[in-house]
Amino acid sequence: MTTVTAYAAPAAKAPLERTTIERRGAGELDVLIDIKFAGICHSDIHQAREGWGEAIFPMVPGHEIAGVVSEVGPGATRFKVGDRVGVGCMVDSCRECENCTAGLEQYCIRRPTWTYNAVGKDGEPTYGGYSQKIVVDENYVLRIPDGLSLDVAAPLLCAGITTYSPLKHWNVGPGKKVAVVGFGGLGHMGVKIAHALGAEVSVLSQSLRKKDDGVRLGADHYYATGDPATFDKLQGTFDVILNTVSAPLDFGAFLSLLRTDGAMVNVGLPEEPVQIQLSSVFGNRRSLTSSSIGGIPETQEMLDFCAEHGLGAEIELIHADQINEAYERVINSDVRYRFVIDTATI
Repeated sequence: MTTVTAYAAPAAKAPLERTTIERRGAGELDVLIDIKFAGICHSDIHQAREGWGEAIFPMVPGHEIAGVVSEVGPGATRFKVGDRVGVGCMVDSCRECENCTAGLEQYCIRRPTWTYNAVGKDGEPTYGGYSQKIVVDENYVLRIPDGLSLDVAAPLLCAGITTYSPLKHWNVGPGKKVAVVGFGGLGHMGVKIAHALGAEVSVLSQSLRKKDDGVRLGADHYYATGDPATFDKLQGTFDVILNTVSAPLDFGAFLSLLRTDGAMVNVGLPEEPVQIQLSSVFGNRRSLTSSSIGGIPETQEMLDFCAEHGLGAEIELIHADQINEAYERVINSDVRYRFVIDTATI
């Protein structure tokens, strides 16, 4: 076991504080990673504050991890010391069910082992990326291409794959009209990726406050959902709506913007229950659906795609002692567009 410094929430809703945790030694197939950068995802806040239900404490959040391999287990062959690597939202799965064997580990029937706020097969709690080091089985580690800086690559391990996976699954590309609801940590990556895939991209945001950024990052159109005329103007327009916000919406109004056979895909998860009138999806064979992250093969595909197209996250780099302040700013939508912790400051 190795003692490393980390930032942890000691209890639900408590401020994160500097502490130490124990990491296992590098086992047969393990990779020991010196973490260089860790993104702050809104889901970190949901879990640290038990917004999604009972959680495990103390909690070290962080599932947008970029670093460098410092040791490999005796049987590990995929990586070597010095490789640039990433770890996303999961660090294991059953590896046997039909989803795992199909490369869809994120939908493991027995449930994936999440990077933090979970219990591993060894019976120990998992701790995330707000720390100096992490040990992960090589099969759940990603290679970060040389074309991506580690700081802007870190958020791709969640925000990038969470938007890439549904855009690919619903065949977004040339000739398709895509709307991204919300222009934050997830939304700005959705715009970048949809644009790179060749789609006509619109942003649906509460106001036009971020319009210039939206256009700069690849949006062809930018609309304010706070203006009722927007919904009248855009009736039946989109093939895919990617909803990135973690708040209840008037789903009926948004579903009306879909074309026949269009899909509204939700990747944001509100803490509160939502309601919908089923009449919203009748008549035009519209779909209201969801998507999680991607499996390991698709996540590597996403990283390679982003490197090829020069797509990194738009970040604000912070010191570890600014984490609690950053949490409040995320809640207030005061970040453009992802906080990333320089873990050298932990």
